[in-house]
Amino acid sequence: MRTSALQYLYLQKPVSTVIFVCLFSILPWIATGDFSTKGEPREAAVAVSMLETGNWTLPTVYADEFAYKPPMAHWLMAACSLPQGYVNELTARLPSAIAYTALMAIVLIFFGRRVRFQEAFIAVCLLFTCVEIHRAGMTARVDMVLTTFMVAGLIQMYRWEEKLSLKGLPVGVPLLFSGAVLTKGPVGIILPLFVFGVYLLMLQKYSLLRIFKTLLYTGVSSLFIPMLWYIEAWKQGGNDFLNVVLAENFGRFFHLSEANISYDLGHKEGFWYNFVTLAAGFMPWTLLLFFSLFGVSWRKPQGNLGRWVRNAWNTILSLDKIRLFSLVASVCIVFFYMLPSSKRSVYLMPAYPFIALFMSQAILYLTEHRSKLTRVFAGVLTAVASVAFVTALLCMTGTVDLAALASHYTSRASTLQTFEAVGQAFRPSVSTIIVLAFLLTALLISYYQLFKKINIKMLYASIFLIFCVHLFIDGIVMRGIRNENSSRAFAREIRGAYPLNKDNVFVMNNLRHYTNLYGLNFYLGNCFHNFETEQPQTGYFLADERDYPKILERYAGVYTFEELRTSGRILADVKARVVLSRFARK
Repeated sequence: MRTSALQYLYLQKPVSTVIFVCLFSILPWIATGDFSTKGEPREAAVAVSMLETGNWTLPTVYADEFAYKPPMAHWLMAACSLPQGYVNELTARLPSAIAYTALMAIVLIFFGRRVRFQEAFIAVCLLFTCVEIHRAGMTARVDMVLTTFMVAGLIQMYRWEEKLSLKGLPVGVPLLFSGAVLTKGPVGIILPLFVFGVYLLMLQKYSLLRIFKTLLYTGVSSLFIPMLWYIEAWKQGGNDFLNVVLAENFGRFFHLSEANISYDLGHKEGFWYNFVTLAAGFMPWTLLLFFSLFGVSWRKPQGNLGRWVRNAWNTILSLDKIRLFSLVASVCIVFFYMLPSSKRSVYLMPAYPFIALFMSQAILYLTEHRSKLTRVFAGVLTAVASVAFVTALLCMTGTVDLAALASHYTSRASTLQTFEAVGQAFRPSVSTIIVLAFLLTALLISYYQLFKKINIKMLYASIFLIFCVHLFIDGIVMRGIRNENSSRAFAREIRGAYPLNKDNVFVMNNLRHYTNLYGLNFYLGNCFHNFETEQPQTGYFLADERDYPKILERYAGVYTFEELRTSGRILADVKARVVLSRFARK
């Protein structure tokens, strides 16, 4: 494409360009990889149950459990699946892909009207090329949908103060936060109100009473629609549902007892976890900022500590409104998620767009004033991508066998299985050749720009290279890993060999003691029953190879088990092989 055409797209159609790039980066790949984690098939099975039973309020999944989260993301998955009548990987991941694309467009429009457009555009480029956001946009999970609702709601609240000085209440604000609450629970309104409340206090423009009324009216109006669902779900689920709601929403935050639920809340991490995951989530751009630290001249603050703090505070208050809002949102969201013991990297995603604005400003400064640093970063990226490209070519031609090479350094079965899957993914195919052609093009552009003196073009070349590396990982590497290590093949194998149906397949469903087989549950059609509670006369039983001996020992005096088949590969979502047996009561 000619430079003039690229300039036209960038200057005249920036939002359309971003939407196209986002869709191109994820849509071709969300349908080509099986579910290989426990989270994706667990969420997709909820949509399966909705379509099969017609219960869109509190459907039963995985034997006798119900979803741990509110149903907005599952409603969207089911709605995307309605035209074809069933849920698959594409329709389950489509809501996240749409939310991801919408988030990029919303952020570009919002920042593009309030800061230098190049700064806003680079911020969005950082977002869709960073690891955390890109990964979330391709998974059948609730996190991307939640992030889009929360960020869009925060932006609407900012515009409410900016345009109307908090007069009235725009209908979009409670609708967006209602969506957030219906996606993940009360955090969908509590966290935005915390952010906006701190922002209003720092503006020093409104009285405390006015701020309190604003937050109260917003909170109450945003909870009205979700409460309708909570009440109806409580009628269906009773105290079991109430216990899960309390544990998931308040037990995680206040470190309360987990005695009333059948699983551990998990994800308990230390104080520094959020900072580490932020750095990892913004990879590879955190490398550039890390490199820049080596050239910083550190000076001792002037005056005493109190004076330094006052000067810093005054500097923050003097920021223009959009940067002050972004700073408050970033700090408040990270701080908020430091309080609970349960921490995950995806919890911080609502802060990413606001942090990206400051990263964009810093990276543009480095590009303009420390060009050698930008070129070193580009050189490292180009070298790493070149190694990946050459490795792919060597595997494609049969010169290198990754599994054989890895066997010299490890004997771990799961690791060797992963290398074997990657090696098989490099086999020649139309999609593989197209992806490698994109990566080669990006490498040639990067090598060319490394020898030129236009620094901003070097930055854009790096963005394009990272974009193509994502294509390489998603379209070749991860596709191979997912397809080779998923539960689909074993599910097809045992369904074809044995008369499995909706009434005769049983599993254990107690996460405190056993591993749940979410992938097999999805690929077998959400047909599992709880062996422990139903105590059936006869049927088929599935368990992973680590739990199977414990179960045999526990029920030795009650049942006889005949082992029928064991999965040939370690299933990625279980991290173990799975055993199918036939049982009968003695």
